Amino acid sequence: METIEGRTAFVTGAASGIGLAVAASLLGAGARVVVADRDRDALKRAADHLGATALAVHLDVTDRDGWHDAKRTAEEAFGPVDILVNNAGIAHDLVELADLSPEVFDRQMAVMPTGTFNGVHTFAGGMRDRGAGHIVNTASMLGLVANARFGAYSAAKFAVVGLTEALRAEMEPHGVGVSLLCPGLVRTNFGKNGDRGMSSADKTSSVGAGIDPALVGAQVRDAIRENRPYVMTHAEFGPTVARRSARLQSAFATAPHHGPGN
Repeated sequence: METIEGRTAFVTGAASGIGLAVAASLLGAGARVVVADRDRDALKRAADHLGATALAVHLDVTDRDGWHDAKRTAEEAFGPVDILVNNAGIAHDLVELADLSPEVFDRQMAVMPTGTFNGVHTFAGGMRDRGAGHIVNTASMLGLVANARFGAYSAAKFAVVGLTEALRAEMEPHGVGVSLLCPGLVRTNFGKNGDRGMSSADKTSSVGAGIDPALVGAQVRDAIRENRPYVMTHAEFGPTVARRSARLQSAFATAPHHGPGN
């Protein structure tokens, strides 16, 4: 999607952090932007910050009826949605999987992979029919390399990675772009509010206190324009991902070969 100007964008988890920064970046590029979040007070503050050209819509991404209502509101105000940014995410306390409550695990899955699917289900079909559009799904560095005590979060973000890569393969023949955002540590409300957008790879990382979300917003804007498959915010994590890839590749050295059909 070379031109963002005049397009309609829908951004979830947009009351703060990366979501708010992406919304601001798209507004700056000339898009009409719908900002969605489940926190009504924070959403109002975000809308006030963005100005009158942004439309605030209350949405819990786990609520499929809510998605239907949000789509109707967005389209009545701005027309068909051309850009979808599935950014909503939640944190959980650092705990080993053996000690994690099922309710916390279920909530992680409901908000991130299922919430992302709900956005795709709501808007992707229309983009495919029109032969244009772009979808950005937010995963994490922890969706590429898992860390101890982040098990549920990593599982949820690994699922977002797989969903996004499959979606790109499905949408590419129809002229719809798909990008996967894998942030490292970004200054957000991560750790302060478990139900707000988060994007931490590892709070103990040597990267420090995190980068400015505006830098990520600009990266996402450019990825939409250029239809980049992946958006990485921190080169520092490249070697970590490479080591995981090398471990996977080495496992094939001892795998048996099978003929066709086996």
